[in-house]
Amino acid sequence: MTEQDKTPVSNFIAAIIAADIKANKNNGKVMTRFPPEPNGYLHIGHAKSICLNFGLAKDFNGHCNLRFDDTNPTKEEQEYIDSIMEDVRWLGFDWQDRLYFASGYFEKFYEFALFLIRKGKAYVDSLSADEIREYRGTLTQAGKESPHRHRGVEENLDLFERMKAGEFPDGTHVLRAKIDMASGNLNMRDPVLYRILHAGHHRTGNAWCIYPMYDFAHGQSDSIEGITHSVCTLEFADHRPLYDWFIEELELDCHPQQIEFARLNLTYTIMSKRKLVRLVAGGYVKSWDDPRMPTISGLRRRGYTPESIRDFCDRIGVAKKDSTVDMALLEHCLREDLNKRALRFMAVLKPLKVVLENYPEGQVEELQAINNPEDPDAGSRKVPFSKELYIEQDDFMEDPPKKFFRLGPGREVRLRYGYFITCTDVIKDDATGEILELRCTYDPETRGGNAPDGRKVKATLHWVSARHALSAEVRLYSRLFTKENPADVELGEDFADHINPESLEVLRNCRVEPSLADVEPEGICQFERLGYFCADRHDCTQEKLVFNRSVTLRDQWAKIKKKT
Repeated sequence: MTEQDKTPVSNFIAAIIAADIKANKNNGKVMTRFPPEPNGYLHIGHAKSICLNFGLAKDFNGHCNLRFDDTNPTKEEQEYIDSIMEDVRWLGFDWQDRLYFASGYFEKFYEFALFLIRKGKAYVDSLSADEIREYRGTLTQAGKESPHRHRGVEENLDLFERMKAGEFPDGTHVLRAKIDMASGNLNMRDPVLYRILHAGHHRTGNAWCIYPMYDFAHGQSDSIEGITHSVCTLEFADHRPLYDWFIEELELDCHPQQIEFARLNLTYTIMSKRKLVRLVAGGYVKSWDDPRMPTISGLRRRGYTPESIRDFCDRIGVAKKDSTVDMALLEHCLREDLNKRALRFMAVLKPLKVVLENYPEGQVEELQAINNPEDPDAGSRKVPFSKELYIEQDDFMEDPPKKFFRLGPGREVRLRYGYFITCTDVIKDDATGEILELRCTYDPETRGGNAPDGRKVKATLHWVSARHALSAEVRLYSRLFTKENPADVELGEDFADHINPESLEVLRNCRVEPSLADVEPEGICQFERLGYFCADRHDCTQEKLVFNRSVTLRDQWAKIKKKT
């Protein structure tokens, strides 16, 4: 038994590849590719495809190429190319020296087009775009042939060469395949192969004014690169006959096998790149890497780790039928990862001052705090404790209800790693009634959080020393949409109508313990009792600490699983 025979078959695509290897198809070689269009940033759905394509190559001792399908210069930018390469690397994958661009094959595509014209399988059509759509027909009505469909080979060659030479303005002519206008598959009704587009290209400049369509460039790029298994999402299933037709009519040596899988749909999320562009261009979010965006760079800035995203992609699996995954599962994967690795700190997001009246003036103690109870090697740190502290405003109620166990007048609570304290007085603003500070006493016999007489308290609060705390800005992110499926809109609605107006809350008066003074951008930690937070990769500096909330501590997915 070979090593490849031992490879676990984790999904139906892996099963197909395993069977191909056993039959010695492609001489046992496995070559996949990840082929993004550089017209936007990658999102979590692309992460599934990245993990799948690179993962299959690794599992079967093959290779995976990174190829940019850059055939539409009006929507493509170098910024997108750079971000895509950064995202793939950040996720933990490496294409080594196998970086390709469809634009690198433009001359070859042109030769392929000439070959089809000479073979009588392609023609130059002079119908307008609207006329081509009208002639195409519908799902229930056959299309009709263009009056230019029967142009002779020499006329087609002449017109196509003049298209390439730039003699005609945009939209006057296209090159179409000659297949079957009565086909039940609309993609086979003489699809457009080339259009005239007088636009500079980010790699080829003004060398070309005709550009191949995606369907024409994609399969031929796969063939040129020797791809064995061309893995794509379900919406391309109806394009597979066309994919095969091109390769067969061009008589290419390498005929990759196209295999479709279900794309990722996530609740409360938009996965359409066109709609993501609208969110950025319309100012609904601040940038492509806004932490509310489902882009890989947005998730990274929010504090998601490559490990959590890879784990998520592994858990959701690879299916043949579309479904929607609950956002809670993605959040659960992040919590599981960060629970093991994130160091704990104390931070107060909405500070309320506490003065310990019986604590010695000017005294400072250093209390021992555990860095991560899940990691015995994480060690501990020292946290300063003094007469004046900050606690959360929500941890105090002047007239607490029956089930509120935190601090109130006359109540005793435990301070994390510290002492028992009791509230003795509430200081308010005379004009507004706003609570300004609390006066409390502490029990010096309860250092470390335990009373020698065995008395118990029902709440433990986090805190920071007012004298030593650092100021910080904290951004609380929640779901960008209020609707579970924002793409599913009623007549007259727009997906943007369901944007959550409370998806971002910025707190600028937060206090964090001094251990965070040297936090690095993208440093991830747990603020005890509050959630997991990430130092913003762009805005966080030693002069100004800025943290993004990655995820809360409450795990909805665990509750869902427990119920089922």
